[in-house]
Amino acid sequence: MQPFEFHHASTEDEAVALLGRHDAARCLAGGTTLVDLMKHHVERPRHVIDIGALALDRIAERDDGGVRVGATVRNSDFADHQLIRERYPFVSQALLAGASAQLRNMATTGGNLLQRTRCYYFRDTASPCNKREPGSGCAALDGYHRIHAVLGTSDRCVATHPSDMAVPLMALDAIVLVRGPRGERGIPLRDFYLLPGEHPERETTLAADELITAVDLPKLPFARRSVYVKVRDRASYAFALASAAVALDLDGKTIRDARIALGGVGTIPWRAPEAEAELRGKALDADTLGRAADAALAGAVPRKDNHFKIELARRTLIRALARAGALS
Repeated sequence: MQPFEFHHASTEDEAVALLGRHDAARCLAGGTTLVDLMKHHVERPRHVIDIGALALDRIAERDDGGVRVGATVRNSDFADHQLIRERYPFVSQALLAGASAQLRNMATTGGNLLQRTRCYYFRDTASPCNKREPGSGCAALDGYHRIHAVLGTSDRCVATHPSDMAVPLMALDAIVLVRGPRGERGIPLRDFYLLPGEHPERETTLAADELITAVDLPKLPFARRSVYVKVRDRASYAFALASAAVALDLDGKTIRDARIALGGVGTIPWRAPEAEAELRGKALDADTLGRAADAALAGAVPRKDNHFKIELARRTLIRALARAGALS
C-alpha cells in the first residue's frame, strides 16, 4: 500500500471540497472494496476521505411513495428494513445473497454501487488491464475468461460488473443522488454506469469531485411481486456467474408489465427491455418465459471459456420469472 493522506469529513460540503481540492482522492465508508484494492496496489489514491461521520445512514419513505436510501446505509440495514422487504423484496434478496453477514455489516450503499470488477487480471498488477492502466491491453481477451461478461463487452474489456444490489436497482430505474461543487443532481442508474467501449477505465458518470449521497427507489407497486435468483460456483457468497432480478405485474395469468435485469453476465448491471416487451400482454407460461429469456440474451457475445453463461443466464431468468409468477 502506497502512502496517502487521510482526511475526516464532518459535513457533505467538507467532503465535496476535499474531493475538489485533491486529485486522485477516494471516499472511504465501509472500505470493504477500497482497502483490499489499495493493499494490492490496484487503487493508489493519494488522498482518502473518511465520510463515515456524515448523516447519510438513513432510510426514509418519500412523499411520492418511493424510498430514499442514504449512501452510508450498511447493506445489512438496507436488506432488513421493513420498507425494503415489503415493497422491494428482490432488493433485500440480492443484498443477502451478495456477501457474508460480516461484510454486509460494513459495506455501504454507495460503496456497493462503486465496487470494482473481480476480474483476475484487473487485480493482478503484473497483467495488462485497460481498466487499471488505460492502453496497456486486456489479458482476459486471450486468457482465462470463464467468469467474464457476454453482454456489453468491447475489444478493450470483457470484465463483469460484480454488484448484486445494483441488479434489482437497475430493474427499478433507481436514481443515484450526488452532490458536487455545481450543486446536486440525480442520475438514473441506467445512465450512471458506462459500457467499456474504448475507455474501460471510465466506469460511471460520477465526476471526480462528486459525492454519492443517496439512492431513490421509485414507487412501483408491482415490485412487491419480485424475485432475485443468483447462480454461483458455491453457496458461500461467491460472485454471480448469472443472476436475474424480476418483478411482475399480473392480471390472473396475463402479464401486464415486467421489470428484468441480469447480473453476472454484463459489463454493467444489465437491463433487459427486449425481454420485458416480450412478456407484456402474454400468458404466464413456459413458452412465453422461454421467448423472453431468448430476447434477453440475443445480443450475447461469448468467448471460448464462457459460452456456457448464455444458457445459464437463460435458465436463471426463466427460474426467476416462474418464481415471481408463483408468488401470491
